[in-house]
Order: sequence, then C-alpha cells, then structure tokens
Amino acid sequence: MKKLSIISTVLASLSLPLFAGSAFTDSEDAIEYRKASFQLIRHNMMDLGDMIRGNVPYDAARVLKRANALAAVTTLPWEGFTVPGADKASGDAKAEIWANLQDFNSRADKLQQDARQLQTAAKGTDQAAVKAAFAAFAKNCKACHDKYKAD
Repeated sequence: MKKLSIISTVLASLSLPLFAGSAFTDSEDAIEYRKASFQLIRHNMMDLGDMIRGNVPYDAARVLKRANALAAVTTLPWEGFTVPGADKASGDAKAEIWANLQDFNSRADKLQQDARQLQTAAKGTDQAAVKAAFAAFAKNCKACHDKYKAD
C-alpha cells in the first residue's frame, strides 16, 4: 500500500505541468492573476519601504514577515504572461515584454533573487543590510517598470 501511495504521488507531481496551462480560463483571467500578484508585491514592498524610510517605526518581525512574503509572491505573476492571447488583451504590460521576452524573464528571475536576498538580510539584525537589500530589490523593480509597464 505504501508503494502504491508513493507511486501515485510521484505520478501526480509529474503530471502537474500538464495542468498548469489550464490554471486560467482565458487571457483576461491571466491578466487579472498577474495584476493581483503584482498588488501583493506592491503591498509588501510599500510597507517595507515605509519602515526603511522611517515613515513608521522599524519592526524587525514585520520586516521579516514582509520579506518572507516577497520571497513567495515574486514567484507568482510570471505565468500570467505565458497564456496565449495575454499579450494582446488589455493591461498595463507593454508589447515590449513579448518582443524582449528573454530580457523580461531575466529581470523576473533577478527580482526573485533580490527578494531571497532581502529575506536573508531580514533574518539578521543588521538594518543597514536590510536597507541595502531592499534598495537592490526596489531598483530592479523600478527598472523593469520603466521598460515594460505602461503609465
């Protein structure tokens, strides 16, 4: 019975990529998904930014919570760009994304890496390290918006 359970689990996990394309009902659904994902990134980023700029008191536990969230949510929006038709439907995404998909994906990977570095810094007690990691994260975020997000 244990063998059957293990085999079933392995087969189910191998088939997950086959179902990933069906996560969206259409291109508009994919756009809404990526917009919602970016809002989660924005929410966590803005709260961190307020603490780092001194607009609100620095709370190490909250910084770690936001950094952990960013490490998770920065993995989300990218599949919303891969659905057929998502490049032609309405949204803030510029057409340059699909014309420069390799660069866009590279920036997405870098943002995720930056979020993990921010998470690592937030686990420590050095606020300067958190500030530097946040600055790198924010810089990469802005550069991508400047190139690929419509005003």
